[in-house]
Amino acid sequence: MDRKHAEAIIEGILFTFGEALEPQRIAKALEMETKEVKEIILDMKNRWEEEGRGVQIVELDGAFQMCTSADIYDYLIRIAKQPRKQILTDVLLETLSIIAYKQPITKSEIEKIRGVSCDHAVSKLVEYSLVTELGRLDAPGRPMLFGTTEEFLRSFGVSSIDELPTPSQDMVDEFKQQAEQEIKLDVGGE
Repeated sequence: MDRKHAEAIIEGILFTFGEALEPQRIAKALEMETKEVKEIILDMKNRWEEEGRGVQIVELDGAFQMCTSADIYDYLIRIAKQPRKQILTDVLLETLSIIAYKQPITKSEIEKIRGVSCDHAVSKLVEYSLVTELGRLDAPGRPMLFGTTEEFLRSFGVSSIDELPTPSQDMVDEFKQQAEQEIKLDVGGE
């Protein structure tokens, strides 16, 4: 195996493992001598430092680890502090609408309305801080109750749930027609 290929493999190994690895373990994987692997790693370490790369190889108690260079730490913090863009899919919007209009509501009640499992959707909405657990229903199994949060109100530009738009009778009739058509399609398709 040529040196350039060995460097690429070592780089991949150090990157993937993320923890300090002894040169003996790497040498065994590459079927090379430990001394030669250690020499390659030290050459890579020195060259990367000279080049001012964003990652570096550090030696920890005779083992080697790839890590981020200290001089870019502040930039990593800036990225980590940036809010992640939350994408609300149709399923999430539908589930969120049901929760917003019917709160407090249990998962089984949401599933009864939607006709499908809602575990993932509710979990995502809780993760996005749009929905929260409000407590438990005083019923067998004590199911969790869900409702919207202040973040939901901020995100949708309303100061309270009372400001949510009320569906017109035409919209309700249209929803009923769509549901009936879906039921007919499901029955006809069996």
